[in-house]
Amino acid sequence: MSEELIELALGVAEAPGIAYADVRLIAPQRYLSLGVRDGTARALTASQSAGLGVRVRTDRAWGFAGTGDLTTSAVREAARTAVRLARAASRSAPGPLRMTDDPGPINGRYETPLREDPFAVPQEEILALLAEAERRLHVHPSVKSGVASFDAWEEVKWFRSTEGAAYRSRIVHLGAGVAATAIRGTEVQRRSSPTSFGGDARQTGFEYVRELALPEQAEAAGREAVALLDAPACPTGPTTLVLESSQLALQVHESVGHAVELDRILGTEAAFAGTSWVAPEKIGTLAYGSALMNVVADATEPNGLGTFGWDDEGVAAQSVPIVERGTLVGVLSSRETAARIGLAHSGGTSRADGPLRAPLIRMTNVDLQEGDRSFDELLAGVDDGVYLATNRSWSIDDKRLNFQFGTEAGRRIVKGELGGLVRNPIYAGMTPQFWGAMDAVGDRSTWHLWGFPTCGKGQPIQGGHVSHGAPAARFRNVQVRSGAR
Repeated sequence: MSEELIELALGVAEAPGIAYADVRLIAPQRYLSLGVRDGTARALTASQSAGLGVRVRTDRAWGFAGTGDLTTSAVREAARTAVRLARAASRSAPGPLRMTDDPGPINGRYETPLREDPFAVPQEEILALLAEAERRLHVHPSVKSGVASFDAWEEVKWFRSTEGAAYRSRIVHLGAGVAATAIRGTEVQRRSSPTSFGGDARQTGFEYVRELALPEQAEAAGREAVALLDAPACPTGPTTLVLESSQLALQVHESVGHAVELDRILGTEAAFAGTSWVAPEKIGTLAYGSALMNVVADATEPNGLGTFGWDDEGVAAQSVPIVERGTLVGVLSSRETAARIGLAHSGGTSRADGPLRAPLIRMTNVDLQEGDRSFDELLAGVDDGVYLATNRSWSIDDKRLNFQFGTEAGRRIVKGELGGLVRNPIYAGMTPQFWGAMDAVGDRSTWHLWGFPTCGKGQPIQGGHVSHGAPAARFRNVQVRSGAR
């Protein structure tokens, strides 16, 4: 039935004046969320949805329509609506659309490699694992609340275009984590593991959740949450800063990944915290950071949430250099935006949040590549500084230029050694100055690929799943302070 509906939609979309059309049919799109909070199962959510999206283009403008009703009448009407919208938009379009020549696959197949399908694991077994992990967060009476969570997503997609591109994919993402909240009087401290906001996520099977060993991680998180209650406030002033991997991954996401999305750079994505400090004419010459900064967007990376076979324009997954030795050399692009700045090919980053949304530029796996310093060597160059770990809060302007990040925990660095905990640390800066202050980058032993399944963009907003690999790294003369709690 899927092929017949796609054929129907393409047939209707190939109307007079339409230069191109593509169809995405998704069935099923499944989501499972399980959690245990303070000994009680919560957020027992299981959902399944399906739908079809039709995108068409005249020589001047796009039209898009989608439907969650997979009947022939609804699909036919969606295709007709997309055609009407494209024709209407063409009347006020400023000029012709140009597209890169990126032929898609003829009969492509992509599937997440799984040893254990998370949707086949009994929910009772998952809940038992979460319950044990949550129980072990409570290492002290000061731990007033604990949570252990698990989420899994599945998307089965068929894609076809009037250029002859066609593929089918099945992508599975999952994530899990724990968090302890310790309270004494008015002081509240939270410690999460393996990272905050639901834990770490990957494109893989349930075997990864087993490998996380959440019960063991829970005890350490609980102990540190309690210890933070008695920790002194983070010192205030400019200092040497060492960031652990997950915090630096979020820094990459906010101050690099979003800033190099070409629709933001060109000003066509501005409504939802959009635009960028990067000027289009500076691509290829802009000094983004120090010579130690090397960033790549790699949609072929194993286990990444931004890994796939082809994007939602049928462009093959690829690895795109973004920053080389501190200079911006590439961007995240679609077929249309790449053509606008004279690129021969799209970067293959056009993706949509399900069938009812039109594709837009999304991050893939945007990684800060490792350097040559061990963690001990990063610390060795610091007489007096701070080490910050695990994000608690973030704020960055719509140009991705001025930022402030808070972390769950910090430690003093004294004469090259980690010292005691400090609480409520915050650091702030401006993107080029911050990355320009990076004077040492951790080696592969400090590097980890982190999943970010809640990236928001667009209006109406679309959720996106992306990953960022990052090592630990050292930055000089960064402003830090203690946040009021």
